[in-house]
Amino acid sequence: MTENPPPEATDTASTPILQIAGARATIRLNRPKHLNRLQPDDLDALMELFGRIEADPDVRVLVLTGTGRAFSAGYDLGSIAERAAGAPEDQTAGSAFEIVVNRLEDLAIPTICRLNGGVYGGATDLALACDFRIGVDSCEMFMPAARLGLHYYKSGIKRYVSRLGADNARKLFLTAEKIGAAEMLRIGYLTAMAPVDALDLEVDRLAAVLAGNAPIAMRGMKRAINEFAHGRLDEEAADRRARDSMRGAEIKEGILAFSEKRPPKF
Repeated sequence: MTENPPPEATDTASTPILQIAGARATIRLNRPKHLNRLQPDDLDALMELFGRIEADPDVRVLVLTGTGRAFSAGYDLGSIAERAAGAPEDQTAGSAFEIVVNRLEDLAIPTICRLNGGVYGGATDLALACDFRIGVDSCEMFMPAARLGLHYYKSGIKRYVSRLGADNARKLFLTAEKIGAAEMLRIGYLTAMAPVDALDLEVDRLAAVLAGNAPIAMRGMKRAINEFAHGRLDEEAADRRARDSMRGAEIKEGILAFSEKRPPKF
């Protein structure tokens, strides 16, 4: 785990790599020979990186991507089976992976998944936990749980249903059929699609927009959106954040910048 590695990482497989450039953090999954299949060490590394990013006040947006020709082939099935064999009866085999995905969804800053290629298995939920997903027009996805005899963990199913709708969740989970980028865009899995030579331009544009907006206001609204999506809105806290925003420094700068016809400086 290093900061400021080369843009396309390394011939040597490793745990995820962190790059910080100004207000933007990028985490790159880095096991390209195995389509960035996630190992237990990767989960530990991701949790540590999420904490470092959230503790850095200069970071305003996170981009999550993969090295090579795929985003990720998901969590290593051998690791799932091994953990399941040794886990207590009341723990699910994918609980460690589930914790990581839920932590990503709950990050305070906005997140973009840069889908540089195919996304499979649990990695489909990892991407879905991001606020935005921009994919290359040749990417594809499938969720093979039904084909493998695996009942997926409940928070992942809930995320599919809340973000894609019950009908699309049924199709993806129960058929285990692969779909391409155009269909991913149609059902809302992708928020944008781009040809390979324009992928970074699209990601950079959105990252710059998010990094330039008011961080406290965005943090509060992201929290409310996620709470609404999961049917557990803390109304009192949301009301308090809204009231506080009307007296805060961000709205003063936003109104002043609007009147002066300039970009705000938050």
